[in-house]
Amino acid sequence: MTRILIVDDSAVDRRVVGGLLDREGSFSLQFAKDGREGLEQVVTNPPDLILTDLQMPQINGLQLVETVRRKYPLIPVILMTAQGSEKIAVEALERGAASYVSKTHLTQDLVDIVKRVLAVAGHQRTVRSLMKRMGRMQCRFVLTNDPAMLTSLVAYLQNLIREMDLFPESDRLRIGVALEEALLNAAYHGNLEVSSELREVDHTRYYALARERSEQSPYCNRSVHVEVDICKDGARYVIRDEGPGFDPGTLPDPTDPSNLDRPCGRGLLLMRTFMDEIRYNELGNEVTMVKRVVPRETRDESPIQQQSVAEQDLPTQ
Repeated sequence: MTRILIVDDSAVDRRVVGGLLDREGSFSLQFAKDGREGLEQVVTNPPDLILTDLQMPQINGLQLVETVRRKYPLIPVILMTAQGSEKIAVEALERGAASYVSKTHLTQDLVDIVKRVLAVAGHQRTVRSLMKRMGRMQCRFVLTNDPAMLTSLVAYLQNLIREMDLFPESDRLRIGVALEEALLNAAYHGNLEVSSELREVDHTRYYALARERSEQSPYCNRSVHVEVDICKDGARYVIRDEGPGFDPGTLPDPTDPSNLDRPCGRGLLLMRTFMDEIRYNELGNEVTMVKRVVPRETRDESPIQQQSVAEQDLPTQ
């Protein structure tokens, strides 16, 4: 069974989270009352995934994320955010957390987010590089709006960067999460035209409407187009939908703490945090995401030095 470690100083919250996951019947749950106890369990009985609160005594959630990313990069950490912890959550995402879920939306979102992160992380653990000498890979895909197909593409693309021995393991996971968010946005918001605002008010209706439109014209006739260019300098992903598009200038600032708890800003926050460059076309139906390789010998340099390396341009297509 998949082992999940739940770290929270609130006994009530530990029970709530444990109860939601226990209903699935496929998780083995471990519990810790703070970050220090959580790290002790990681050493003695490594979990497959960690769910952690942010504000805790001893070692807090931010410190836990940093330590796990440094010492156990294959173990993804999902943050559980509460009101008042928004700024720390943004910082934790920047320092290595794989995703986050708001405590006010645990019932609707927790299991889905856990499964998605586990799917990406599990693939990373099992697939080993056979193509490290590949100099460059360029490919194109035309996909349906089926979430299973989109998730399979994410796993395949992660395998490519693993095979080429690009990026630290923790960055590969974060790239996968950003890709999945962009692909789901293209399918749900672009092709199926299901508003993210609906998810804020009626989670069940949001997914029901997506299922309905996946079988209705013109929505079901639209495809998700993906262009990939991976080389030794990094990776570029271009994702385009066939929907009507939108004005990119109307996007909310995902780093604004007031937007962190809104489901409609979650995907954009993860994409912008995990990738080096995000840009939309004028129509709003195409997003380009770039992740640059930081040479191993400079990964421990200062942020300013790392930024100068990250500003190198990838080869043009």
